[in-house]
Amino acid sequence: MILTLTPNPSIDRTVALDGELSRGQVHRVASVTSQGGGKGVNISRAAISAGIPSIAVVPAAKDDPFVLELLTAGIDCRPVQPAGDVRVNLTITEPDGTTTKLNSPGAAVLPLHLELMAQAVLVRASSADWTVLAGSLPAGAPAGFYAELVRRLREVGGRVAVDTSEAPLQALVDALPGSAPDLMKPNGEELASFTGGDADQLESDPAATAAAARQLIERGVGAVLATLGGNGAVLVTSEGAWHATPPPTTVVSTVGAGDSSLFGYLLGDIRGLAAPDRLALAVAYGSAAAGLPGTTIPQPDHVRADLVGVTPLGDTA
Repeated sequence: MILTLTPNPSIDRTVALDGELSRGQVHRVASVTSQGGGKGVNISRAAISAGIPSIAVVPAAKDDPFVLELLTAGIDCRPVQPAGDVRVNLTITEPDGTTTKLNSPGAAVLPLHLELMAQAVLVRASSADWTVLAGSLPAGAPAGFYAELVRRLREVGGRVAVDTSEAPLQALVDALPGSAPDLMKPNGEELASFTGGDADQLESDPAATAAAARQLIERGVGAVLATLGGNGAVLVTSEGAWHATPPPTTVVSTVGAGDSSLFGYLLGDIRGLAAPDRLALAVAYGSAAAGLPGTTIPQPDHVRADLVGVTPLGDTA
C-alpha cells in the first residue's frame, strides 16, 4: 500500500491549444480537461491503475467534488479539515508539447490544519509500504513542515519518500541527517540549488548529477532519484549509481511526468526489483506520462521498461 499526503491539492484544468501560445492574442482551444490533482494524488492514481492500494490524505471537505471524484476513481481518500476551497491550477499545452503552468497558492493554513494532516499520515504510516510527502506547501505553512514530519515518521516506522521544491526542499536538506527520508526525487535544477552545482550541467551530464546526489546519500538519504527531463534520470544509492535513457517519446504534456516517475520507482521497489530495474521502470512511467495529454496518468500497458537503457555510472564519491 502507498500512502500519500498532498498538503496543497488542486483541481488541475488543462487547456490544449491548436497552435502556438502567443501573449496578448486570442486563441482557439482544442480541448479542456479537469480532474483532481496534486503530486500525491497523481501518485495515488497511478497506484490504483497498477493494482496497488493507495490512501490519499488531502485537506478538503468530505462532500467536496474533489474528494468524491477521487473516491469514484477508486482512491481511498481520507480528507481532513481544510483551510478553504481546493485551489485551481491551469495548464496550457501547445501541439509541440510546450507546457505553461499557472498555479494558484491555495488557502492559508493554521497550525491546526497542518497537525490534522500530520496525524492522518502518522496513524497510517506503519501499515504502508511507502509514505509519500509530495508537492508544494500551502500559504501559512512553515518551510520545515516536511522535514519535521519525516522526523516523526521515522519514529513510527515505514519508509518515506519526499518530492517537493524551493523552500520546503531546502529546509529538508538543511535538516539532514535527522530528517533524512528513504527517497528524494529532485530534478536537475532542484539538485543544483542545494548542492552548488550548475543546473544546465546536471541536466546534461549524468555523472555530475550522480556526484551531486551522492552528497545527499552521504548525509543519510537512502536513495536519490534525480529526473532529467528528456535526458532520463539518475539513481544513486549507497550501493552504486545508474543512468537511464528514455525510449523515443512524442511529448504531449510534461505535467505529472515526474509524479509518474516517482511512482514507477516505488512500484519497482514493491515488486522487489533491483536498483537498475527500479530506475528503468521509473523512466518508463515518466516517458509514458509525457506522451499523454494533460495530467493523464499512464496505464500499465502504456509503460515500456524494456525500451529504457540503463548504464552503471563510475565512482561518484
